[in-house]
Amino acid sequence: MGGKSTGKSAAAGHRGSMALAPARGRELRSRQLAGAAFVAVSAIGFGALGIFGKVAFAAGASTATVLFLRFAVAGTLMAALMTVLRLPWPRGRDLGILAAMGAVGYVGQAYCYFSSLRHASAGLTALLLYLYPALVTLASAVLGRQRLTPLKTAAVVTSLAGIALTVADGLAGTPTGIAFGAGAAVIYTGYILVGERVTRRTGAIPAATVIMLAAAAVYGGALTWEGARWPSDAAGWGAVAAIALFSTVVAMVGFFAGMERLGAADAATLSTLEPVVTLALAAALLGESMGPLQLAGAAMVLGAVVALARAER
Repeated sequence: MGGKSTGKSAAAGHRGSMALAPARGRELRSRQLAGAAFVAVSAIGFGALGIFGKVAFAAGASTATVLFLRFAVAGTLMAALMTVLRLPWPRGRDLGILAAMGAVGYVGQAYCYFSSLRHASAGLTALLLYLYPALVTLASAVLGRQRLTPLKTAAVVTSLAGIALTVADGLAGTPTGIAFGAGAAVIYTGYILVGERVTRRTGAIPAATVIMLAAAAVYGGALTWEGARWPSDAAGWGAVAAIALFSTVVAMVGFFAGMERLGAADAATLSTLEPVVTLALAAALLGESMGPLQLAGAAMVLGAVVALARAER
């Protein structure tokens, strides 16, 4: 009797686990779809950043004014989110590192990116920024943090060749704009390498909040020194609001939420939608166009970024 009873219990347990398997599969798929949706919204937000920047500049706003408003509004909202989620603030050495990342790294990267928008097309600026995955890969290999495999080497070479092809074919941009765009990628590379470890200790949202508030403080000082030039019309103010809310807070929180559900590699792969969104919006709203060679160069850059993201799996 005991043996039969044990056998029946085992069979019942097996059937129960089989019944749970489809439910777990559906839950996993639902989680992955939600993650993909979060990252897609994030990519659209970040991708639209250059378009909103062009509109704000056309309304007469200065670079420092736009960036002060961006970081002050976004940092305040992120601090409120931390309060709601009861997240702890970074302390001690980590707090100092994050403040420096905001006051130096993010300030420099954002200034170069938005300055590039004044001297180059939104599409070219976005593609130049996307040099950073290749630069991070090279720098990580030099620092001994990861091995430079043949796949990664090929991806880096392809990315650089794609940028060269895009620029050589005449995508609208002056040498100054190209220099600022490439500078944004270089500074962002350093920012990522410095923040890679501290963000793991503090959490992504607290780290981002401190960085944005520190950047806001620097740009607030810049406005005190040079004076503010506010947008002159409703479209300009709307663009600034969209930069702070949609292209910063929503985009950043969306990426973190998607990464939590998908993992870093899949989230990074999907985030390559960002320059695609920029190129599409720039063509539709700003009249920017790309020829066959430029499209080929852009495809090379995006393909290389996807390959680098997948290589981290």
